[in-house]
Amino acid sequence: MRTFALGALIVGICHSATASALYVNPRAASNAYPVFATIAAAIINADAGDTIYVAPGVYYEDVIIGKQLSLVGAGAGRSIINALNKPNGIYIDGLDNPGLSRIVITGFTIQNANFEGILVTNASLVTIWQNEVIDNDKALIPPETCPGQPNFETAEGFDCGEGIHFSGVDHSSVANNIVKNNSGGILLSDDTGPTHDNLILGNVVRNNPFDCRITLASHPSASPTGGPPGAPLGVYHNTIAENESSDNGLAVEGAGAGVGIFDSVPGAQAYGNVVINNRLTDNGLPGVAMHSHTLGQNLNDNLIVGNHISGNHADTEDAATPGPTGINVFGVSAITGTVISGNVIDDEAEDIVTNTPALVAIHINDLLGGQIGVDNIGSGAVDATENWWGSPGGPGKQGATTANGDVSSTPWLRHPIQQHGEKENRPDDRENKHER
Repeated sequence: MRTFALGALIVGICHSATASALYVNPRAASNAYPVFATIAAAIINADAGDTIYVAPGVYYEDVIIGKQLSLVGAGAGRSIINALNKPNGIYIDGLDNPGLSRIVITGFTIQNANFEGILVTNASLVTIWQNEVIDNDKALIPPETCPGQPNFETAEGFDCGEGIHFSGVDHSSVANNIVKNNSGGILLSDDTGPTHDNLILGNVVRNNPFDCRITLASHPSASPTGGPPGAPLGVYHNTIAENESSDNGLAVEGAGAGVGIFDSVPGAQAYGNVVINNRLTDNGLPGVAMHSHTLGQNLNDNLIVGNHISGNHADTEDAATPGPTGINVFGVSAITGTVISGNVIDDEAEDIVTNTPALVAIHINDLLGGQIGVDNIGSGAVDATENWWGSPGGPGKQGATTANGDVSSTPWLRHPIQQHGEKENRPDDRENKHER
């Protein structure tokens, strides 16, 4: 996983030998190239492959990028893009610049935009690395309107696009960022094109009150002719790894999961994604929520592996669960190929809930919520063999969680997968270091 992440970052920051450096520093700017008073002026004068270094200061701009370049700030809290009363803090615009690729954004605080702090459309090999994205989505009128948002964002009226939004983006990374106090955290959607093969790694996402921490959502695609929205294009083969999520989606009931993988309309596709080694706690929906709301959707082959999940809320509406839930697999369409393995789930009334007419595989998890380990409330079967239920005696024994519904639980593990006192990955420590 770390090798993948390093490779993605290196791909993003390597340029040709002819690339130039430009500088943004209002106190030193003059008519002499290459020092500029604004980020926008530097971008206009940059050639493809150049690097723009931005001095400490506050920049009241909506930064629009339509060419290959690296934008390097002096660090979060030092180089600040304040987009008050502007659409976005940074917009990487591949919709109007076909083939856009190899963009790096690092070292900024991005705040106060009406919509997303960082929006990326139809681009490849983008790296969003070590930024602070806070207090954006200012145009949101709770619970579900966002006046002025572009028409190509087909299903973001209820969240103004969240803090960071990828739409039609592939082979890109969002790594080691702080994302908090937006409507929601990080959104991957297919409004303008398929979003696939991206890495969301090591981010701290907290206190985003109206939506999920990390959302993978398949939406109706935007029509380039201005007509009715078209068929969804897919959110697939993305990896969500080593992130920390807490206290998201608490302002409105049913607003935010730790990680949400969602199909909306018939034909929606959110498949083949991996959610691994995240810490998902105290969110307004389950730690991981998977929703297929109609027939004719593809929510298959998603892997939920190695996460610590604790203290989240129940799911709601058609995907409702009987109580606070760690993982919910809800599918009107049959959700096939789901694998849930290596997770430690505690402080939940229902560790894992399934409700789909297909087999769900649940193996080698610590099911420690205290009440129900696996609750199958749907018509499909659950293979929940080889899990630790909290007691060597297995599910339903003294001190153990239970299995309800059509659940195969024999044989079970006689020891937990995570031994008491085992050190956990704690991304929240990285936030403290980042903000000092």
